[in-house]
Amino acid sequence: MIRHGASSPVRTSPHGSVTPDPLRGFGRLLFTVLRRLPKNALSRWMGRVASLALWGPVQRAEIRLFAWLSGVDLNEARDEIEDFSSLQRFFTRALVPGARPIEGGERVLVSPCDGVWGAAGRIEGGTMLQVKGRSYRVSELLGDDDLAEAFEAGCYATFYLSPKDYHRFHTPAAGRITRVDHHPGALWPVNEIGLRGVDALFARNERVCAFLEPDGLGADAPLALVAVGATMVGSIRLAFGTQRTNQRAKEPSRREYGAGAPHFERGEEWGHFEFGSTIVLLTPPGEIELEFGAPGDRLRMGRRIGSWGGLRD
Repeated sequence: MIRHGASSPVRTSPHGSVTPDPLRGFGRLLFTVLRRLPKNALSRWMGRVASLALWGPVQRAEIRLFAWLSGVDLNEARDEIEDFSSLQRFFTRALVPGARPIEGGERVLVSPCDGVWGAAGRIEGGTMLQVKGRSYRVSELLGDDDLAEAFEAGCYATFYLSPKDYHRFHTPAAGRITRVDHHPGALWPVNEIGLRGVDALFARNERVCAFLEPDGLGADAPLALVAVGATMVGSIRLAFGTQRTNQRAKEPSRREYGAGAPHFERGEEWGHFEFGSTIVLLTPPGEIELEFGAPGDRLRMGRRIGSWGGLRD
């Protein structure tokens, strides 16, 4: 059964008691303002604004200004600035061939995106860390109590994408995506204010959970790839099907692909954010081991982050 994530930003401990808010001063003020804003509607509006096609010289100036302010490396973009019809098209740009080489062999797990490492570690007691000192439950993230049990004693890793990053996300291993769940929810920011001010942030925000059965491991060892929405992320879009988020949907949905499940090569694109947000990767216990980075460490799509089958070199 698919469950909704928590819908209120009231902060409680895993045992149900209210916990003290660590935000102070200006951070607390911003949290209060954000709490009152219509974050989903605002994000939809921003998505429409970013998709506007402006007069050529103005459009090029807008893209160049954004790239300069954000620190985007324009040399990596496959297309010239003149080829982007809107700022949104630039957000979701493709890269020049070879910009993100895929490391290792077929038993090497690679980063699904550009960004930085967040919390990562072993799943214990059905919980993971959102940030140091604050945990949340796998069952809340996936919205499925039975499936959450399959990841007990496995690993998790959190990857944050910033506005300057490449916004497309890819498969860490070759395999079939057999199921996709969509969980509507809030769109809190995934920055320090959201991480420290909102319990179970990734389980409250709108998200798409895809389940990948790696070649050679199959249904006994699926990976969970969770694309989490955030404030100002106009939408999450998949490279297959017509799934699109932040569309005023109120009920969770699930699609199981069965024999027609799409197959992806290692490092193949399976979706993109229309701005930037977060990917949470879950691996089951047993064969697969992640090689954790420290919070804040940079990584690029295609870099080695783990392996299976005892492969260590």
